[in-house]
Amino acid sequence: MQDSTLTAPQPLTTDRLISDHIERWAQERPDAVAVTFQDQEYTWAQWRDRLHRVAGGLRALGVGRGDRVATLDLNSLACLELSYAASSIGAAHVIVNWRLVGDQLAYVLDDSRPRVVFVGAGLVEPFEAAIGQVPELDRAIERVVVVGGESDEYEPWVAGAEPVEPAADVEADDTCLVMYSSGTTGFPKGVELSHRNINTHSEAVKDLFNFDPSTVSLACMPQFHVGGTCYAIAGLHHGAPTVILREVDPGLMFAAIARGATHIFLVPAVVGALLAAGDQAIAAFSRIQCMAYGAAPMPLPMLKRALAAWPDMRISQVYGMTEMSGVTTALSAEAHRDADHPERLTSAGLPIRGVEMRVVDPLSLEDLPVGEPGEVWFRTAQAMRGYLGKPEATAEAKTPDGWMRTGDVGRLDDGGFLYIIDRLKDMIISGGENVYSPEVENVLAAHPSVGEVAIIGVPDERWGEVVKAVVAPAAGATVDAGELIAFARERLAHYKCPQSIDVVEALPRNPAGKVLKRELRRPYWEGHERTVV
Repeated sequence: MQDSTLTAPQPLTTDRLISDHIERWAQERPDAVAVTFQDQEYTWAQWRDRLHRVAGGLRALGVGRGDRVATLDLNSLACLELSYAASSIGAAHVIVNWRLVGDQLAYVLDDSRPRVVFVGAGLVEPFEAAIGQVPELDRAIERVVVVGGESDEYEPWVAGAEPVEPAADVEADDTCLVMYSSGTTGFPKGVELSHRNINTHSEAVKDLFNFDPSTVSLACMPQFHVGGTCYAIAGLHHGAPTVILREVDPGLMFAAIARGATHIFLVPAVVGALLAAGDQAIAAFSRIQCMAYGAAPMPLPMLKRALAAWPDMRISQVYGMTEMSGVTTALSAEAHRDADHPERLTSAGLPIRGVEMRVVDPLSLEDLPVGEPGEVWFRTAQAMRGYLGKPEATAEAKTPDGWMRTGDVGRLDDGGFLYIIDRLKDMIISGGENVYSPEVENVLAAHPSVGEVAIIGVPDERWGEVVKAVVAPAAGATVDAGELIAFARERLAHYKCPQSIDVVEALPRNPAGKVLKRELRRPYWEGHERTVV
């Protein structure tokens, strides 16, 4: 049992600002390429000077310490620049999920109240529609800058700005990024991440990703997700030149790999698409030296195919949360190919450097022994400052002594490896027995007719709720419900097996790639007094 009265782990770096390492590399490697986006490419010295201009442009608009600016756009160099530049003068950068529409987009803009908003040229219309829903927003937002397209205002604005150095009064614990949680239930919450949080994360993942100036990081996941922005910042922190893709586009990705990209972070759905694209795509992707995957579990059959397809690639799994700046545990490349412990392929690995972990009884809050499932808690200097404007929600998620409650159910093996079993809210209780959906999903995913599967609980008069599988067929396959249920019953206790199966074209997912089980459950729980939504 760990002593929960210990002070939080110390940060792993003395850097004050996330931009400190940009300043350092501009001194040490001024003429080496730092960042590439489409037809833009800058050396470390050029990019440092450009970031100073962006900061100066913000300062000229009246932005200062404690203010917020926002970006609503697909991946862009501007978005990454604003993260560095705004935070260097004490402001926070809000990266808005560009896939949000209507009420959700209006909510995020109203909740964050940015003084200046940078809007992609193709998103001006939904942006204007969103702020039209909240009259106060139109008055609160003092300037809108269009980014890209024929009406681009960003590049002229940068070119005309007077450069300013990072401000001396900005502190390591000031908020530099606000990233909104996935919002699979209700409206998302704004996660405030400080310079200290992100710099600690960047240091902690160095050994995992093996970043250094000789590697080339390919940042293609959405920048509104920690797997996009914090992954990119981690590579730049360690001097890795970084290529930013507008979005996850196979053509753009393979072109970047052909030009020398060596490191990448992907969600399992993209890995699955690569494996399904054929031998030519698999061979082209084999030039990647280090691939990390996360944000959602990778089905074991897919993972085994990936390990066989790319035998020389360092493949790692990462598990974490927006609230902790990204990665908290990792299943290393070595563990992926450990013939003595193949069972650990289904684990989330070990805590990364600087992270403490507990598995806690959610009722008694006592630490649980090896093998017993409970809520996973972490304590780390990566942990968020809190939820923007929501002290009560912050207090629910973060204990007074710094432990973050993940809401995930997990267990530890005798080697300290973490196995994520389910979300607390997703656990199915059927006739008093606990059913953890990933266990059932892993079994069904092994059937050749199954492309992807989600397990949910649906109401039942006798058992309270029973197991239902929602299945998307594998390419060219047809799902036979009776055959699939029989397949499960050969491998699982009867109460864990699906009583029924729905077949759909694809599972609904949020922009971070997580399955929206709330949407799958909704039609079955409407009108019921008890709900697990």
